[in-house]
Amino acid sequence: MDLATAKAVVTGAASELGLGYATASKIIAAGGQVALLDVNDDAGEQSAARLGERAVYIHTDVTSESEVQDAIAQAREFMGGITLAVNCAGIVGAARALGREAPMPGEFFANTIAVNLIGSFLVAKEAANVMQHNEPNEDGERGLIVSTASIAAFEGQIGQAAYSASKGGVVGMTLPLAREFARIGIRVNVIAPGIFITPMVAGMTPELQESLGAQVPFPSRLGRPHEYADLVGCIYANAMINGETIRIDGAIRMQPK
Repeated sequence: MDLATAKAVVTGAASELGLGYATASKIIAAGGQVALLDVNDDAGEQSAARLGERAVYIHTDVTSESEVQDAIAQAREFMGGITLAVNCAGIVGAARALGREAPMPGEFFANTIAVNLIGSFLVAKEAANVMQHNEPNEDGERGLIVSTASIAAFEGQIGQAAYSASKGGVVGMTLPLAREFARIGIRVNVIAPGIFITPMVAGMTPELQESLGAQVPFPSRLGRPHEYADLVGCIYANAMINGETIRIDGAIRMQPK
């Protein structure tokens, strides 16, 4: 499939520094259309305006099934269909199970799962419901779903029990969805980023950013959002990439802390 004709839904796309915005920007630059789904209305509206008339912002809490359904319907109407869905919405959810003051509240754990895992599932299944009605291309393809996990799904550090569980769940549901959606020509993949320059990391001191980047074997720096977006583009163009989790991390393997 060609990004020039992509009709994409991207969650967590409001922040100009985020992976979602970088992905939306790449799609727009290629000639496609994008619906930006987020809860940050001011940033979302500004980002959509920056991207131009082929982009629209839709307020969406990905933990709400009804809001996701409404957003997907609005995106379909704006673009005349959906061929690509990219899940970038997520929260860090960093806390120890046995904190200094008290054990981690179950609500904290559940909220991390709700945003990162359940939110990704809701968007995936609602987007697929639209995609199944697309006209297939010569390979029989009708669409692509890309979710965002993390290397923490495999090497979770101390304090990442909730986060790692949520991202591990994203990895775990990928192959079953890819197998289920194969009959309707929809591919499902996951990208597992390492340490990238995201809004959270951008708020750190330059010294801390440099320290984090030095931990990456090669290239010894932080990942850049456009590199994530480039990988989305590669997956979209290559019909044989399906049911896969792709690490994009410079060969880093996280230590316990």
